[in-house]
Amino acid sequence: MGKGDVKSKKGKISKGSFGNSRPKKAKNAATKAAKLVVKK
Repeated sequence: MGKGDVKSKKGKISKGSFGNSRPKKAKNAATKAAKLVVKK
């Protein structure tokens, strides 16, 4: 469950790949927009 684990989100970020744990685009834009507002 670290950078070397390609099945985890962190591992996919370090490798630069996409999949179920790190999709290329969010399933819906409303959820992504809401998350951006909360982060700020």
